[in-house]
Amino acid sequence: MLGPYTDFIDATLKAHPRLRATRLLHMVKARGYPGGYEQVKRYVRRVRPGPQAEAFLRRCTLPGEEAQVDWGSFGKVQVGRATRTLSCFVLVLGHSRAMYARFFLGQTMECFLQGHVQAFEALGGVPRSLLYDTLKSVVLERAGDAIRFHPRVLEAAGHYHFAPKPCAPYRGNEKGKVERTIRYLRDSFFAARSFHSLDDLNRQLTRWVDEVAHPRRVPGDASGRTVAEALEEERPRLPPLPAHPLPTDVVRPASSGKTPYVRFDGNDYSIPDALVRRPLTLVASPSTVRLLDGAQSRSPRTCAAGTRAPSSRTRGTWPRWRRRRPTPTSCAAGTCCAPAALVPTRCSRPSPTAVTTSATTP
Repeated sequence: MLGPYTDFIDATLKAHPRLRATRLLHMVKARGYPGGYEQVKRYVRRVRPGPQAEAFLRRCTLPGEEAQVDWGSFGKVQVGRATRTLSCFVLVLGHSRAMYARFFLGQTMECFLQGHVQAFEALGGVPRSLLYDTLKSVVLERAGDAIRFHPRVLEAAGHYHFAPKPCAPYRGNEKGKVERTIRYLRDSFFAARSFHSLDDLNRQLTRWVDEVAHPRRVPGDASGRTVAEALEEERPRLPPLPAHPLPTDVVRPASSGKTPYVRFDGNDYSIPDALVRRPLTLVASPSTVRLLDGAQSRSPRTCAAGTRAPSSRTRGTWPRWRRRRPTPTSCAAGTCCAPAALVPTRCSRPSPTAVTTSATTP
């Protein structure tokens, strides 16, 4: 019954290999096919051209020549009253397979650069080139081989003298070493792992790298060397570190509304009433937040890993002593904020020990 229509189905599948059998049924019925769907489905399953197998070559690099960089996503964690994204920055040396990994609460540009700086310091040098996926943190625009890099990545490349190299779109196999390392980290380290803070998780990760990841044999190496031994051979061939690390602080303009508070990362920081609605500069490191009026700052305040402050609809449920605002001190124009002006007042940031996972408890 389907015989007179098989040539048409074969030609259609050759031109459109992914065409569904239901669509082919409608097409052959329009040409007079009197049968049902099952016959068409069985025939299409038998004659549809399968995908061609693609062969890959193992990517080998010289010592100190290349490293591969990527983010790994590890779900959500609860930090105080907020839910944050847990991500892991991973850098893998192409020759020795030595790795550096560190968890962050997010994938911001500042976290991305901090991962680079810490990785170079931990490995004792800088690879000559870094291979990336097409991350927005690296590639702003691409048209074929013409690439517009993020200016902060170019700044880091000029500071540490490495060449950024994005792989081709949808070609994750070009950076398979870091992809495989993230899977190895996910299965061997993170699975069923309990931790009570981000710092605790990173301490456990450092210990796991030293005791488990680096003592293993180098994948695909016939000599039987361990990753630690290969790293010791590769480290002298890494270009040296510069005299000073790259600054990775957040620097952005800030200003308050009608109230004497500046909001950053979910927290409100009080400022003198004389600075209300005036343009300020916010400088934030992983542990310190500074508000600058002009070029000077005194007594910056430290702050733990942050969470979102409660919205105005839930603020009324807070205790009265948390909702009371301190009387702001005055500050002359052109001077910096007093130390008390930098204390976060409506701050829901817990200490780092407040980070918990939803799956397990320590």
